[in-house]
Amino acid sequence: MGKIIAITNQKGGVGKTTTAVNLACSVGEMGKKVLLVDFDAQANATSGYGISRKSLDKSVYEVIMGEIPVKEAIQQTKATGVSILPANKALAGAEIELVALERRGTRLKDALDEIRHLYDYIFIDCPPSIGLLTLNALNAANSALVPIQCEYFALEGLSQLISIIKKVKNSSNPGLHLEGVLLTMYDGRLNLTVQVKEEVKKYFGDKVYKNVIARNVRLSEAPSHGMPVQMYDRYSKGALAYRELAREFLEAQKEVL
Repeated sequence: MGKIIAITNQKGGVGKTTTAVNLACSVGEMGKKVLLVDFDAQANATSGYGISRKSLDKSVYEVIMGEIPVKEAIQQTKATGVSILPANKALAGAEIELVALERRGTRLKDALDEIRHLYDYIFIDCPPSIGLLTLNALNAANSALVPIQCEYFALEGLSQLISIIKKVKNSSNPGLHLEGVLLTMYDGRLNLTVQVKEEVKKYFGDKVYKNVIARNVRLSEAPSHGMPVQMYDRYSKGALAYRELAREFLEAQKEVL
């Protein structure tokens, strides 16, 4: 039964989609069968794997609306071991449309339960907000992975996110836990980066990944070419960083088992 990880932070621009795309690719390269769920209406994870958002007629939106089975929307990617449940702009209206539907908070869970046995890991790229879509992701997930940008406002709103995770755990998903906290856009030369790192470690302890994701030009360029950084430039610092993160992530799964 595949483990489901929601990659979430209500702040935008923290490296959430970059992490979803590249961690999924790295875990796939290491021999695991991976599904990436694009659950953000911006659909950047979808385009990050070279899939046109405009030409999609079967996406995660149709799945959670109950219009098609989840298997019909899943596509293979060119990355080893990675499939994707893509998104398009139709997902933008889902927050409003879900309100009137039954099981509005567990629609994604219901869909993924049908196919999770086919994968080792399912990563969900959540929207940069706390609403019904994020609630669906957290209800579907075994754990939440939180990327944090190494900048002044990094911890702003983080306590709210942790509070939401705890509320979901207590009310509807008792197995939900914090997978880990990932420091992104890291620059060890800056005092501020070091200070943020220390604050995050003080708050989250050993839940903070030892591997960090530094700013990297290749990492920024890869999405415009419609591919993960490992496929764009596998020997770049960004590719190596996500490969090391994937190793650390998989080692942690062994400890859990």
